[in-house]
Amino acid sequence: MPLGSLDRAPPPFFRQGPSALSRLAVCSALALFLMVADARFKVMQPLRMALGTVLYPVQWLALQPVHLVQGSSEYFYSLNAAQRSKEEAFKQLGLQSQKANQVEQLTLENERLRKLLDLRQRLQTTGIAAQVLYDAADPYSRKVVIDKGLLDKVKPGSPVLDERGVLGQVTRVYPMVSEVTLITDRDHAIPVLNTRTGARGVAFGDTSTHADAMELRYMAANSDAVVGDLLTTSGVDGIYPPGLPVARVEKVDRRVDAIFARIYCVPAALVSGASHVLVLEPLTDQVPARPAPEPPAAVRNKRGDPIKP
Repeated sequence: MPLGSLDRAPPPFFRQGPSALSRLAVCSALALFLMVADARFKVMQPLRMALGTVLYPVQWLALQPVHLVQGSSEYFYSLNAAQRSKEEAFKQLGLQSQKANQVEQLTLENERLRKLLDLRQRLQTTGIAAQVLYDAADPYSRKVVIDKGLLDKVKPGSPVLDERGVLGQVTRVYPMVSEVTLITDRDHAIPVLNTRTGARGVAFGDTSTHADAMELRYMAANSDAVVGDLLTTSGVDGIYPPGLPVARVEKVDRRVDAIFARIYCVPAALVSGASHVLVLEPLTDQVPARPAPEPPAAVRNKRGDPIKP
């Protein structure tokens, strides 16, 4: 059989349909038609909704690992941010508390300084403002150290006051600082006057009842002294100006077998909490010097001639 007479067409079993170019043209036209129809008439909207509904569980399952990672990172980030915010809040609270305490302290110091200035204006003598630095190292005495000394013309024996009354007396003076013995020291004594009765006495430092206490000694058992009496400086010692508050009577103990009454007092000044004080000039510097004694008159005889001793 000659080769030219063979049929080159494939058998019907292997027939492949239209050509690829035809199929491309048909699919392109169909796609263009669907796009125009969907844009104009929304014909694909129901199909899109159905596909979205069917594929939603698959999308939800696929996004869960992503959400888990994002949620974990956000949780730890939020936890760190909350801890930082908490630390910052505590820091700000501490600063605000410190500022509030400083404001209260400054307000208290301002009130005390105002009272000191008012007291200074009422006094006839001059004074020097000073600040308490620290307590003395001796545990058996009641003394403090102030920041004024010889360079500031502080003299031994100068009275020391706070805004409430007499605090003590300067006992030692150094170039830059001075030592003040408080009125509650057991070796300190100050002449006082009972403002209610006018009776004078001497108040001593006494720590037998409590740390900051005084005792009005050598008062008769029948003396007129009651709880609440105000004791002020009498001025007879030539050191303290008269009329300065010293203490108030806290307890009066009268015993039958005792000659003197035990009168316990509480200092008017802030003995344990004074921060700013006023150092006065002793009254002994203001009192004029005692005049010199006159020479004794010469002894004469009957004729008027002086007789030599």
